[in-house]
Amino acid sequence: MAIMPANSSYPSSFTFQPVLERIATEIAQTPGRGRPADYIPALAACDPRRFGMAVAELDGTVYGVGDWRQPFSTQSITKVFTLALDLAREGDALWEHVGREPSGNPFNSLVQLEYENGIPRNPFINAGALVVTDRLQTRTGDAAGTLLEFLRAESGNARLGFDKDIAASETANGDRNAALGHFMASYGNIDNPVPVLLEQYFLQCSIAASCADLALATGFLARHGIRADGGRLLSKSQAKQINAIMLTCGTYDAAGDFAYRVGLPGKSGVGGGIIAVVPGRCTLCVWSPGLDERGNSVAGVAALDRFTTLTGLSVF
Repeated sequence: MAIMPANSSYPSSFTFQPVLERIATEIAQTPGRGRPADYIPALAACDPRRFGMAVAELDGTVYGVGDWRQPFSTQSITKVFTLALDLAREGDALWEHVGREPSGNPFNSLVQLEYENGIPRNPFINAGALVVTDRLQTRTGDAAGTLLEFLRAESGNARLGFDKDIAASETANGDRNAALGHFMASYGNIDNPVPVLLEQYFLQCSIAASCADLALATGFLARHGIRADGGRLLSKSQAKQINAIMLTCGTYDAAGDFAYRVGLPGKSGVGGGIIAVVPGRCTLCVWSPGLDERGNSVAGVAALDRFTTLTGLSVF
């Protein structure tokens, strides 16, 4: 099937498969794929040449290419799902504890917390994600377990689980996250003991999943808050809010460039994965472990850029 030109209207029978195959061919010919996250020893050995990409339609139909069924370390991608689970439980009260603005600083920065009284800029930098995990822990007693159960249900993959080696590696090298937790606790913005919070947070980030799993699991954001089983997790307004924060804050301090190049709400992780949402149409996940200096997959951003260029599917 021929690839449709940008800005065209797709017939219902359109398949994304030839688009993905073309992107994979182009990416394979691209030099300079970045470097794995070497500050987490368990991720340092990943081959930056690996590449997978999946697209999931609203009805659960999935297309994929390359290593699209290979599980990888989700890392900060999970922050989207934890945010959704907590927002569904406490609503707008969450925003008293974490902001919704881009940080303009690296994802693990301590700089802004002191002069902003322990309130992180957004839920997707590490400080903000710690706050959200803390609040979900208070409401469920097992934030990481609640997240894993949700991902299994939405992806349809009951085999998803924690990678204990990754969690142990992050724990052993987690001094910066511990500092963030203790600093926010000193302002009264953390409810649980910091060691308990860190255990939950590192487990959350260690979940291993494939591009297919994550594209499916993200579907509720393209369906305006509706889960895979037809139940409602979020209001339409809440789904819009999460998509908006993904667009402005989802790729650390490179969110502006990502919005410029890709034009979709997205969330990256230092495991090399990126999820993206085309509201009302489909969801995507791309994985390639080589990162740029800001912690985003080099091949992943390039692939999503090509996807929106080839298909014309963008929020702009």
